[in-house]
Amino acid sequence: MADFTAKDVQALRQATGAGMMDAKKALMENDGDFDGAAKWLRENGLAKSARNDRENAEGAVAVATGDNVAALVELKCETDFVAKSDDFIATVQALADAVAADGEGAVDGLKDRVDDLRVTLKENIDIGRVVRIDAAEGNVLDTYLHKQDGRGIVGVAVEVAGGSEELAHDIAIHIAFTKPRFLSRDEIAADVVAEERETLTTITRNEGKPEAALEKIVEGKLNGWYQERVLLEQKFVRDEKQTITQLLGGASIVRFGLIVVGG
Repeated sequence: MADFTAKDVQALRQATGAGMMDAKKALMENDGDFDGAAKWLRENGLAKSARNDRENAEGAVAVATGDNVAALVELKCETDFVAKSDDFIATVQALADAVAADGEGAVDGLKDRVDDLRVTLKENIDIGRVVRIDAAEGNVLDTYLHKQDGRGIVGVAVEVAGGSEELAHDIAIHIAFTKPRFLSRDEIAADVVAEERETLTTITRNEGKPEAALEKIVEGKLNGWYQERVLLEQKFVRDEKQTITQLLGGASIVRFGLIVVGG
């Protein structure tokens, strides 16, 4: 008889999402070998998402480029220990490479590899956000990956029209540090702006500001709110005397992609 305990059965259940009897049978079929049992469950359609009740707010981001194409892919997990592992980093890079080569749908072709990783590393691992930018002919495309302990934690891709590679790279680095959510004000829903304006009005009134000056004060605060979120209105991190709009001069940002682990 295979040598395993009730704790082994429970551990296999937690790692694969399989039922108790299925987990027990898998261990029996594989002489108590955990990895072999996990594989057997998956091959027989008995494994589910491993520990999918656990929050996977950690992970890594990878960047890949092609012929005027850039891809960003996030792979999510539960702990930074797993996110820093060689297999995890190699998998997220393979996902990004596939997206750069064949489009966003290419991640589907690597789901088996992600499933294997989920079972092997015993965490809730899932593909997170996927971004691909196909730059127009003549435009400049740049990427930036900010790493921590060997893994990417912030990935950026930006397409610039009428600008230099140096300008595009400066903007990519800026985005990584300021993490804007929008390119311009126009991208923010009107109801979101209206709600923020109302909140700021209430806050300002509660501060005891004179009613006659209320509108002007609120407008100033709202501009600050925009600067936190809107790329074109932010002060350039390397020279806060100019905004990104001023930095661009005659160039323009067509679009950008940003993925922040846990963000």
